[in-house]
Parts: sequence; C-alpha cells; structure tokens
Amino acid sequence: MKLYELAPTPSARRVSIFLAEKGIDIPRVNVDIRGGENLSAEFKSKSLNGRIPLLELDDGSYLCESIAICRYLEEIHPSVNSLFGNNTLERAKIEMWQRIIELQGLMVAFQAFRNLSGIYKDRENCVEAWGKESRQRVIDFLPTLDQQLAKSPFIACDRFSIADISAYVFISFIKNLDIEVTDSLPHLKAWFITMAQRPAIVSLTPKK
Repeated sequence: MKLYELAPTPSARRVSIFLAEKGIDIPRVNVDIRGGENLSAEFKSKSLNGRIPLLELDDGSYLCESIAICRYLEEIHPSVNSLFGNNTLERAKIEMWQRIIELQGLMVAFQAFRNLSGIYKDRENCVEAWGKESRQRVIDFLPTLDQQLAKSPFIACDRFSIADISAYVFISFIKNLDIEVTDSLPHLKAWFITMAQRPAIVSLTPKK
C-alpha cells in the first residue's frame, strides 16, 4: 500500500493520527497541492475527488476520502477497541458525532479559510462575505463540543474514537482563522490539552 498526502493538511492529519494510534506504518508520497499536482490528469485518474489523502492498494486500486481510508484500515487491522466503535450503540454515537464535527465544524472551517485567505483563488471563486459568515458559524459551533465534553471525557463515548481525532484536527485548524479556545469553553480547552499529550499525536508533532 501507499498513501498520497500533504502531511500538514487537516484531512491528511486525520489519517496520520489514526495510523499512529493503530501503530500502522504505510509508505507516504508527498503531493504538492499548492502547485496543483492534485489537479493533474495523472492524479485525477487515481483519485475520484482529485484530493488527498489517497490510498493506493496492493491490487492497484485506490481509495480517497480520509474516513473511508480509516474505515478500510480498521477492517484489515482489527483491534480490541475499534476507533469506530465496538457495539451497535457505540458505532452509532461515533458516526453521529463524526458527522456533526465534519458538517458543522471541519467543512465550515475549510470554507472560512479558503474564502478569507484566497489560498486557491487561482482555481476557485473566493467570496469574502461567505468566509466571514463561515468563520462565525465555527465560533457558534464550539459550545456544542464544550457541552458534550462537560458530560464525557471524550467526544462520542467513554473512550477515544475517530470522532476525537476529527475534533482534534478541527480545533487545531481554527487557529488559522484567529479563533482560540478560551477559558469560556473550559471542557473543550481541557480536552484539547489532554489530546495533544497522546503519544500518537506527540509523535507527529514537529520538534521545535
């Protein structure tokens, strides 16, 4: 197998943290998305969405979308405690929170960043007003996570899951929008500090 990625991007970070948590090592190939390498005909012939991460399987087929990649790797590397849940209710709760974080957090934050920064203005229309609206929606969403973490040490259930990985990547990313998790969100702030100390995440943190 081979993983095509750009390590600092949020979607690639989700897969990298998942792999580190599972103790799985896969060869990596860096893709220059700033330079538009992912827009090339060669890359698009491999990736249905033209994005990273992209997993090349041993049979020459490909999987895109970070959570689909993680689900596949979970299936071929099963463990006692699955990051996608061990029983029907756990799997449902993890999927529920995973979707909430993606649709109300990550995707909205991406829209805010892309429209405000104009990072890809050479290939898409950037609307500053939508960027500002999206940024405010990110801010408005944070109390939802804080309230959940007031009831549980982890996002979806009583142990670490893929939902925590997605939430950690989301909270890490919003610094790019000049959004901070302050003392007004004490449970979210404490959770984020704890997550940053997990060995898997520490192992991926660049040394200063």
